[in-house]
Amino acid sequence: MERDVHRLYPWALALALTMALAGCERGPQAVQGPHYIAKPNGNTVPVYHLAIHPLHNPKKLSEVYQPLIDHLNRQIGGVRFELEASRDYQTYEAKFRAREPELLLPNPWQTLEAMKVGYHVIAMAGDAEDFKGIFLVRRDSPIRTAADLKGKTVSYPAPTALAACILPQQLLHERGLDLRKDTRSLYVGSQESSIMNVYLKQVDAGATWPPPWRAFQKEHPKEAAELKVIWETPHLMNNSVMVRDDVPAALRDRIRQLLLELDATPEGRQILAHMETRRFHPADDASYEPVRHFIARFEREVRPVEAP
Repeated sequence: MERDVHRLYPWALALALTMALAGCERGPQAVQGPHYIAKPNGNTVPVYHLAIHPLHNPKKLSEVYQPLIDHLNRQIGGVRFELEASRDYQTYEAKFRAREPELLLPNPWQTLEAMKVGYHVIAMAGDAEDFKGIFLVRRDSPIRTAADLKGKTVSYPAPTALAACILPQQLLHERGLDLRKDTRSLYVGSQESSIMNVYLKQVDAGATWPPPWRAFQKEHPKEAAELKVIWETPHLMNNSVMVRDDVPAALRDRIRQLLLELDATPEGRQILAHMETRRFHPADDASYEPVRHFIARFEREVRPVEAP
């Protein structure tokens, strides 16, 4: 119960500060943006839903990824693509475990889970070197070493957020902290919320990863100037793009081709810039074996991924 209160509280604070933080997004429960449906209703062409894991709240997610959806709709005839957002990580994971979306953009741990129910990797979304966790503190923070976090509170988007939670927690473990005894972990629902928790002084440090931190710096430079990165983790494979096993092979291959060619045109590079992504890379299921080994180590040494 206490964890749920803190998960929602930063959004309430952020909403209360909208007069001071021009353009600050509201939390998912306040969004009046696009409505995403799980199934087409009365359409004459097949509809394919691209479900993005909760990198942002639904309104922000639409702003970032709708240009990609529009591009796919312009380039591929006879079908229609729609963006599908999810309120939180748990909702997203329930969707793909039920095989609802045809297309996924999951994090690497979710990629492994989606393979179990018949999704397959067709590309990697971004450079592997960009897939790492970062720790943020306020510039006036006294925290310098991992030992300084003893008795302190750290925010994370969700227990299953690989770059922004699992990698950071592994780093703290390797630096000698017992996560269950030495620090208090708050799972606050999104990347933006984890950053805002630090800015609003609700936590002593917050974990996120480079793309949302870059976006926050661009959109809220005054607030970002009061924060700094103190540590970053090693990197893993980046988020994947996956296709359900009943999607026609010709369509799957065309989607892969369009993603891999995005960085070759000005229009494509603009789409990638919205996503804070340099390019898509070729990848398949086997590409994510290093993630499987890392997760096995994390669960052995730190905690089960789904049991914070």
